[in-house]
Amino acid sequence: MDEELKLLYVFLATGLVSMSAALSAGAINKLPDEDKPEFAKSRNGLVAVIMSGNYSVLTLLFAMAFGVLKLDWWIPLSCLFISFPVIHVVLLQRLLGDVKNLFIMMPLVVASGFALYYYW
Repeated sequence: MDEELKLLYVFLATGLVSMSAALSAGAINKLPDEDKPEFAKSRNGLVAVIMSGNYSVLTLLFAMAFGVLKLDWWIPLSCLFISFPVIHVVLLQRLLGDVKNLFIMMPLVVASGFALYYYW
């Protein structure tokens, strides 16, 4: 496989899961207290949601830096503002919902951190 194509796949995968997890954590955090899932009603659960969102945003920043350094500048920029949010809202949020999406994406976000470190 071509090296630049491999770097593009790494960027797309890491950026998408990071953006999706961050948006889901933000959506859960913004829910009214009566509509929050059971685990997020406790103080520790809410802290876990906030920390997972913060880690996801940090991984997204690293993915964007990776994309700008390794790819053309317009690819990460267009993905940040168009592709990643659209895929999250249109596909992932509708299929899984915010809570399932956060639980599915968080292990992938942790793996993304290692992938970014490895391919950097």
